[in-house]
Amino acid sequence: MEKSLKWFWKHRSVVLCALAVFFTCSATNTAEPLAGVGVGGTRRRNDLAPLVGKGLRFSGLSFRIALFADLHYGENAWDDWGPEQDVKSDKVQSIVLDKEMPDFVIYLGDLITANNLPIHNASLYWDRAISPTRGKGIPWAILFGNHDDASFEWPLEWFSSAGIPDVHCPFAGGKSCSFRGTMRMELVKEEIENNILSHSQCGPTELWPGISNYILQISSSKDPDLPSVFLYFLDSGGGSYPEVISFAQVKWFKEKSRTINPDARIPELIFWHIPSKAYKKVGPHPKSRIRSPCSGSINDEEVASQEVEWGMIDVLINRSSVKAVFVGHNHGLDWCCPYKSLWLCFARHTAYGGYGNWAQGARILEMKEDPFTLTSWLRMEDGSSHSYVKLSS
Repeated sequence: MEKSLKWFWKHRSVVLCALAVFFTCSATNTAEPLAGVGVGGTRRRNDLAPLVGKGLRFSGLSFRIALFADLHYGENAWDDWGPEQDVKSDKVQSIVLDKEMPDFVIYLGDLITANNLPIHNASLYWDRAISPTRGKGIPWAILFGNHDDASFEWPLEWFSSAGIPDVHCPFAGGKSCSFRGTMRMELVKEEIENNILSHSQCGPTELWPGISNYILQISSSKDPDLPSVFLYFLDSGGGSYPEVISFAQVKWFKEKSRTINPDARIPELIFWHIPSKAYKKVGPHPKSRIRSPCSGSINDEEVASQEVEWGMIDVLINRSSVKAVFVGHNHGLDWCCPYKSLWLCFARHTAYGGYGNWAQGARILEMKEDPFTLTSWLRMEDGSSHSYVKLSS
């Protein structure tokens, strides 16, 4: 209890601010129709949290998804280096999208480095991060990582003789910079309301402070009401609260999956940002060669897992319909390894923000409908592809 009170007191301003935004988003969390069209491919939306998001559908024989992980837009926003990385990150996304022409994009967390953003509204950089996909007319969805709503970290060198640099707030509309940061709910609410192509959702209120907890359906090519695949998004925390998938999220997944897929007949894919401890068990020893049956190209660091486990992996391995889990977070890992009845996969560090100098790329998923198969590979900035692996048959 004493430890919890100390944590609350330390983060009280963040918690109170998040509560205020949470209730604002909750007030609009209805299933009303779409409410008017804006410019630039956007429109105001009120349908922020249906039980299962629909609108994705197999067309032809396959459905392809690009996973963009750990983009980290907005790093060192006060100097030339930071914006230059964002320009190069735009290019990586565009190359992958042009090469793969995916039906859907999933942003797998850490779209921005909020702890590096001395700006009144981090959603400006959030919007920049998703702009390559939006510009090509491709639908997408997001989930949160540990940097997306992190508090600004004051660089110690700012207090040296060099002093605090001039900070510019792009598109601030005359407003001064502040260091408050932008809460999860603010980021996703603004994205949903202003982008017709976004399939992101404000998650169920009972799972707060986790926000990106929701389900999307990929419908059959034969019948738009018939589900062929379910995609589950889970908020693994970090930033404004601990890195964890809670017991409440585990319970929510069990209840919802049994409701929409009671006989576990429909394939299910799972996405969150921070790997579970099971990744440590199954992965190759850090910096060792990746050997079959695992697949991948970099294994240069230890798995940085969630702080604690509350049973999610145990539930997943006992559900036959779950085929694979996909995470980001570790920039120096891109492998997939089998774990009991499913596969545990890393994406690929996609952009130039964040730590490490590994080549940039993205994990690609391709599903075929009937019979269901799931194949994955890595598409790189230089146009090459490698590490093909069959995750289901």
